Amino acid sequence: MKSSNFYRQAEYWLSAHKISQLPEDKGFEVAFAGRSNAGKSSAINVITGQRALARTSKTPGRTQQIIFFKLDDSHCLVDLPGYGFAKVPMAVKLHWQKTLEVYLQTRRSLRGLILMMDVRHPLTPFDEQMLNWCSLSNMPVHILLTKADKLSRGKASASLQQVRQHLKNISGEMSVQLFSSLKRIGIEEATMRLNSWLLEIDTPSELSV
Repeated sequence: MKSSNFYRQAEYWLSAHKISQLPEDKGFEVAFAGRSNAGKSSAINVITGQRALARTSKTPGRTQQIIFFKLDDSHCLVDLPGYGFAKVPMAVKLHWQKTLEVYLQTRRSLRGLILMMDVRHPLTPFDEQMLNWCSLSNMPVHILLTKADKLSRGKASASLQQVRQHLKNISGEMSVQLFSSLKRIGIEEATMRLNSWLLEIDTPSELSV
């Protein structure tokens, strides 16, 4: 259960359009969030070793509900709506903004947030808002700088250092790494972070910043 095989057990459980539809608030869960085009679904699929667990689409913003993937009776992965949806009515955007805020600040079983940012342009206003929500609710955050294969090693490292420096100004438990679903970069590191939250396995010190 302590290996990556644990995440291969993930299977679709349910979807919620509003807070009242969420499952009972118990057990352990980790949520995945990010801008609509940050590669969130691809990251979930590669971490779980399942090509089609989370639906990927060329149309940003397809995930417009909170989707729960069950690992076992007490552990879940949660796919949050992509924020900054393209071509979505303002009323829908406002509804999901409020829903995400309430979920992040009140969900007791939520042990941490995996936040996706495109390595080429991280820390957008939407990312900053998500970090602020998590800081206010003392929610641990681990950032995946996705699409790391799109930059040279030097430029990717520079982006990583930029985000690390920025996190020093935000209170709370926050860390960051490079990640690429396509080239399978950073999967082990991301899995270790999930283990620390879901299975309470200590994370190696070199992954803590």
